[in-house]
Amino acid sequence: MSLVKIKVKKDDVVEVRAGKDKGRRGKVLRVMPEAGRILVEKVNMVKKHQRPNMTNRQGGIIERENKMAISNVMVVCSKCDKPVRVSKKKLEDGKNVRVCRKCGELLD
Repeated sequence: MSLVKIKVKKDDVVEVRAGKDKGRRGKVLRVMPEAGRILVEKVNMVKKHQRPNMTNRQGGIIERENKMAISNVMVVCSKCDKPVRVSKKKLEDGKNVRVCRKCGELLD
């Protein structure tokens, strides 16, 4: 798979735009750019059947987050409080930052 341009970072608040959890928001726990996947807190929950073992003495059914495609989420702007597209802007000091396309607010 080709490498995708990732405009989402860890600890961003994102909104799911497609799939079974459409409309839900959560904080990004992990970004996997090589796979084009993302892990979002309390979104895309799956049940995993776990056997008892040495590290986890008690087995059972565990609920956890599952990976989802990065294309299915959008970053939420803190000022607009809406999912927005992200553009990059270069500041006077030469630093690249992410900017909200709706209101121009800095996301970094």
